[in-house]
Amino acid sequence: MEILIEDPITTCLSPSVYDMICKLGFEARENCHISSIVTQNGEVCWTTITDCVVYTESAQGLDYGGSVRLLGPVCQAVHLHLSSLTKGQFETRYSPGLQWTGVPELFPEMFDALGSLQSLAISLSLMKLTSCLERALADVYLLIGKECPFLLRDLIASEELAQVFGQSVMDVLKVFVGSPCGLNLRNVLWHGFAAPQEIPPKYCSMMILLTAGLGQLLKGYLQQTKFTLAHRPFITLTSLEDLIVFPDVTYEVLSVLEEVMKKSTFILKIMLPYWEVALINFKSNRFADCAILLLVQLETGLRKVFATVNKCPKRLLTAESTALYTTFDEILAKHLNDGKINQLPLFLGEPAMEFLWDFLNHQEGPRLRDRLSHGEISLPEFPKEAANQLLAFSFVLLLRFIDEDLLSVFKQEKAAVRALVSVAEAYGARCHPVSQLKKQVLSCERSIGVWPLLPLPEGSEREAQRSEGNSEINACRSLITEIVAELCHHVPETHRVPHDSEHLPPEKWPQLLRELCSIPVRTLFCPRAVLEVLAVLRKIGAHCRRVCGQVAACAELRRRQWEDRSLRSRQRRNYLRLVHSIKLLSPMLYLILLLIALELVNIHVVLGKNTSEYQQYLRFLKSILQYTENLAAYTSQDKNKWDEAVNLTQAALLKIWTFSEKKQMLIHLAKKSASKVV
Repeated sequence: MEILIEDPITTCLSPSVYDMICKLGFEARENCHISSIVTQNGEVCWTTITDCVVYTESAQGLDYGGSVRLLGPVCQAVHLHLSSLTKGQFETRYSPGLQWTGVPELFPEMFDALGSLQSLAISLSLMKLTSCLERALADVYLLIGKECPFLLRDLIASEELAQVFGQSVMDVLKVFVGSPCGLNLRNVLWHGFAAPQEIPPKYCSMMILLTAGLGQLLKGYLQQTKFTLAHRPFITLTSLEDLIVFPDVTYEVLSVLEEVMKKSTFILKIMLPYWEVALINFKSNRFADCAILLLVQLETGLRKVFATVNKCPKRLLTAESTALYTTFDEILAKHLNDGKINQLPLFLGEPAMEFLWDFLNHQEGPRLRDRLSHGEISLPEFPKEAANQLLAFSFVLLLRFIDEDLLSVFKQEKAAVRALVSVAEAYGARCHPVSQLKKQVLSCERSIGVWPLLPLPEGSEREAQRSEGNSEINACRSLITEIVAELCHHVPETHRVPHDSEHLPPEKWPQLLRELCSIPVRTLFCPRAVLEVLAVLRKIGAHCRRVCGQVAACAELRRRQWEDRSLRSRQRRNYLRLVHSIKLLSPMLYLILLLIALELVNIHVVLGKNTSEYQQYLRFLKSILQYTENLAAYTSQDKNKWDEAVNLTQAALLKIWTFSEKKQMLIHLAKKSASKVV
């Protein structure tokens, strides 16, 4: 496949942004002595820095261009100063002021990057610095504020931080990282607009000094107020095992990737060094650095594709301060800002889009770019598995933008390449609410399946048989059988479970659930009504799961107490009620899971309901939700209200039966739609 926008592209910075970052800070030629900026002991002289911030005539805002122009010599002096220090001198003078970030160990690495004179290492250092600075500033905000702003620019503009550090100091930060009108270093780097050589090293040096200076100011504030700064714990990436679909990237694949990178039109030539260093970091087990660079360059490459397929080449560049940047949010959306259909999802295809949404956007996914860029993940503990998946996906994506003949050669000669392409082409959503609901249903099914295996003490079964209420339970079980039989008529023919009897026997219900959960359901760009129904179904599933766990735990505990003869008379009777009620709760929960699974298969049919029908349907689902909530309360160990649970179940069954008779479930609507088509 060929990309229409022709390389060589010399910059992704718009002219005004390029001037702001690469030129304005170099216009003033006067020398600034370091002694006026920082003392021998490393104390930052904030007045010298804040005096360089220029305000507009109305004093209502900052003159960002004027401020950058005046700050240029200060940044140069700071850069020369840090370059003159040994690593030991740097740590002695500035480490105390960097402790407040919670990750002071990152700064000696940044110092090494400055000394290396490698522009890419400096850009990566700035990305890591801005993310840890944002996290630390948010911790400071929470000393006096409650809900912390999500965006760095809103954080820097907050009254809370001005109260701690002073408004003039926060205005300095605005110039560097807090506004699209200023240098905006954080955004141009994290969104992949800046090529390595476009970020002057002196701005990285200045950000290190500013961070140390903020730590010094914070120390004074904490001493004055007697507050203690607490760092929020890092987020641990959980459930990654569900996302591990690609095999490990081998050295064979890495060698092919090195060749592909140079030939894939997905990569802008000016950005190729980022890709090369990403590979070096992967080989060196620096997985966070690898992931950061890959994520940034995936956004750059996808923006290039986005600009091409949507015929808007100017969107490849950084926007001006009056317009929005083209970032992942828009690149991966269904519609463009003007309401037209975004052509990128159609071009990439659903498997690639699902992968990107899983790793970047879904609330229950790892949201790698957000969490890395906002400093929420411990970089040394970033998992290899996540970097491996990103690298494998990126490799397959790059292959789509090389010469067809070369691609054929790679596929024919390299089995590992064929394997990765095959996995990518078959990828399905794992973090979407649909996928999470399927996981809930199957987990609950496995839990209920354990109930018949729960060992009952000798004599308890016979006593339970003699207890009252068998007629009610039998009547309920008969109704459950009838409802399940009705539901089974709506199972797609290709997924029906063969059986000999008139009704599907209970021992086949788990198999049917697994069959239904194997049916693909469209997940990309689900409308609001679909997501709303999914949310209710997931709440029902969560309560069912809770009931399953509580019943199993209670049965096991009471069994041991029964055998130890430690149950009092009332507890003994209560345990018999539990044994008795399991006979009803088990099929009832299977019925609810079957209902969830069938409605899920037909979830998009909800869009065919009018407003009144939709509200009626939601009320029905919420009545089932209310039943499962009450059931979870009654079956908890502190309640143990088993008779009440049976009564609840009777009432819920009647509601399900009544609503089913109205033919208003999605399975009924789907059948009507199919009939009309025929």
